[in-house]
Amino acid sequence: MKTRDIDIRTHLHTLLKYEHSDPDTIVLDELGLCQGEARIDVAVINGSMNGYEIKSESDTLERLPKQSEIYSKVFDTVTIVTASKFVDGIDDIIPKWWGIKIAELDCDGGMMLFDIRKARKNRKIDAYSLAQLLWRDEAVDLLKKKGLQKGYLSKPREILWRVLSENIPIIELKDEVRAILKSRENWRVH
Repeated sequence: MKTRDIDIRTHLHTLLKYEHSDPDTIVLDELGLCQGEARIDVAVINGSMNGYEIKSESDTLERLPKQSEIYSKVFDTVTIVTASKFVDGIDDIIPKWWGIKIAELDCDGGMMLFDIRKARKNRKIDAYSLAQLLWRDEAVDLLKKKGLQKGYLSKPREILWRVLSENIPIIELKDEVRAILKSRENWRVH
């Protein structure tokens, strides 16, 4: 029996909900990044932003180089959860700070995840890519909060993201973006 995305995702959600039972944590499926250039399979947002990319046996690694580049701009940690058939090829594609979990089925068809490598902290987050996670109204609100709004309230969101990324220290911007994402209610409206 082959590992399937839905089975891996369901098991991963169960594991993440157990590990992150804090009500201040949100777990999202298919979070769009860099204006739709990529979508991470599962994102966990709490005191940090952690991404999980799933590669089941029916997947390929064709998109992984581009996904790796984009995910590495935004997430504090990334873990790839993969079928064992990809383990040998993955290490040449992903950064060394990414974690690796193998997804396998036991003899009863139950999903098991095994840690191959623990994720480490990403030290190269891109401020502009992080700001792109904000909707326009959220970016305007953050500009106002930081006193940076003068002359920018009617500008396109790309300019707002640039102003935020160039004027707010990255550690502070990460905190603000996480807080905004965790308080967002209508995720698919924009």
